[in-house]
Amino acid sequence: MSQTDLKKDVIIVGTGIAGSLIAKLLTDHVFDTKKGKMIHRADVQKPEDIQELSVLMFEAGLEAGLELDSVSSLTTYNEYMRTFFTQEAKVPNSPYPNLKQAPSPNVLDMEPIIPPFPDKKGYLVQFGPMPFASDAIRVGGGTTLHWLGTTPRMLPNDFRLTEKYGIEINQPDSKGKAPINWPIDYETLKPYYEMAEFEIGVSGNVSKQEYPISESMEEYYGDYVFPMEEIPQSYMDQKIIDGLTGTSVQLNFENIPLMMVPSPQGRNSIPNPKYGKTKIIKAETRKSGYKLVLDSSGKEEYKALGSVWNPYMGERCEGNASCVPICPVQAKYNALKTLKKALYKMNENENLVRNPHLEIKAQSVVYRLSVDQEDKDRISKVHVRRYISKEKTDFVEEVFDTSGSIVILAANAFENPKILLNSKYTVTENGQKVEKTVANRSDQVGRNLMDHMVMLTWGLFPEAVYPYRGPGSTTNISSFRDGNFRSEFSAWISPLDNWGWSWPAFSPGSDLSEFLGKGLFGAELKEALASRLSRQVLFHFEIEQLPDPNNRVTINDQYTDALGIPRPVIHYELTDYEKRAMEQAKLASDQMFAKLDIQDFTKYNATDNNTFVYNNVRYSYNGAGHIVGTHKMGSSPDDSVTNSYCKSWDHPNLYIVGAGNMTTLGTSNPTLTLSAFTIRSVESILADLETQLKN
Repeated sequence: MSQTDLKKDVIIVGTGIAGSLIAKLLTDHVFDTKKGKMIHRADVQKPEDIQELSVLMFEAGLEAGLELDSVSSLTTYNEYMRTFFTQEAKVPNSPYPNLKQAPSPNVLDMEPIIPPFPDKKGYLVQFGPMPFASDAIRVGGGTTLHWLGTTPRMLPNDFRLTEKYGIEINQPDSKGKAPINWPIDYETLKPYYEMAEFEIGVSGNVSKQEYPISESMEEYYGDYVFPMEEIPQSYMDQKIIDGLTGTSVQLNFENIPLMMVPSPQGRNSIPNPKYGKTKIIKAETRKSGYKLVLDSSGKEEYKALGSVWNPYMGERCEGNASCVPICPVQAKYNALKTLKKALYKMNENENLVRNPHLEIKAQSVVYRLSVDQEDKDRISKVHVRRYISKEKTDFVEEVFDTSGSIVILAANAFENPKILLNSKYTVTENGQKVEKTVANRSDQVGRNLMDHMVMLTWGLFPEAVYPYRGPGSTTNISSFRDGNFRSEFSAWISPLDNWGWSWPAFSPGSDLSEFLGKGLFGAELKEALASRLSRQVLFHFEIEQLPDPNNRVTINDQYTDALGIPRPVIHYELTDYEKRAMEQAKLASDQMFAKLDIQDFTKYNATDNNTFVYNNVRYSYNGAGHIVGTHKMGSSPDDSVTNSYCKSWDHPNLYIVGAGNMTTLGTSNPTLTLSAFTIRSVESILADLETQLKN
């Protein structure tokens, strides 16, 4: 074992979007020793009075994914692309290394569960009774490498389900009920949404956004435009819009008007001239501490940020239709872009230079934290297993002293609770020794695991609409994102997918196989394929899941990975609240298909991995890759893991950030929201750093 006494001001576990955002924002600030305050680099007047922050980051993935100089990053990304091209199944993880030492959950590993035996084929150990259907990837940049890039904000009522609709959830292992309102509301997050949209580089048109909310769009967005103009809606979307505009569907004895909205997206289009100059996110000193603001004193007009290896590549989306699993040119945002801003800073000559105060240790799997009971239960050590190469499972055990550091867990909603649950310590209470788990006074670590259940419906349009072009999705039906029905069943958002039947039916390969089996060949085969592939339409219903304390991540020493670290053990089930929403979503789909004269080919089979029968009808679902919950924020240490700034209630130098903090899921893709409250958490981290650096 190697004991490392290298002192760092901040230690961050994970280089995904949460960890990269924090690293970037912290390294944009320095400590002014004369003022005793954290200030932005742009406000430095006397360099001799400045103390730089020392930051150490750990990444479980390979070193190659974090070498962000132009040559190395291009080489690595090209290797991802080559792998993608050679994979038969183009699933989200297909381009990236699935390491023995840092394995990732993969949709190809998921199988039906036959109780009492778990499905343990892949990285996740699934006890069910239903499979958790989403994946993630453990590489530099995290799962943003294969996200779709859709960036709607949450709606105001998503933060107050109990207050608005009377929804309460089960308490752990009891028949009691508990409210589920967030400790913050939409108005609190609104300025941080704008900061997240700036950092990600969101394309969209505020004037075309339309949601079923009581607030006006002027109240919801304010006087605001997105950084870049909207990505054009696809031809297929336009044909569907033409057929559905002005119509409604009937659900739950209510007519619901159909609203087709161009989706805000984290991919490059044309910079919006109304957005103005490039901005910076900087901390201002207030009586209450620090407040981050989006300062518009930039010198240059806003422009799209291209690829990590070449800023002039990927400045515009090229419509490659492979956003999931990989954007070939990096026109789609990924967290490596933010991480590179942390690694390289502008010097006094306005040249980019490597930041010597930020160190990233790759191939380093953090698996446990230690607590110093003599010092207010501060996190005193981070335990790491560092593997030498991707071919071997040999590792070096390393322990890092964190007694004088702020520790930030910024891994995904599987890995953060896994680390915490593996971090046991013993205290003496009333003369008795009691074992505790880090950050788990509330018994909420690992609980409330959520995802959007994706129900797909597919059919043939009466004329050619030409799918398989452009980004994966450019339009969503927002009509079902909120409404009084939420007291009875889940809300959902309905993206229109530009991937034909590739997801549910493995098109176009399955179509070719079918027609060959029918004896078609030559011109006849070509005509059949052209007719079907050009008319394929896919509707997509992302159904909100409520937090349930019994849907959870646990660990068990029986199930370990190649480094001897416990794997995530998943317990997961859907309730009637979500199942009824799938029933209602299928009714909505049937009505929309009828209005559009779409021939329905949707079929759910008993052999599907994720399937159930509700009211004598079979439904199947997929995962959305929206893994949230497991260390929720709240207003009290009795029922939450962190406060609203993602700071642990139990340990004064521990922050836990990421999608796991989300109290509810809502109907939006979670990346933008987790980015917003992660940015907000930096205000609290800066205040703690000020105290730490003064001492």
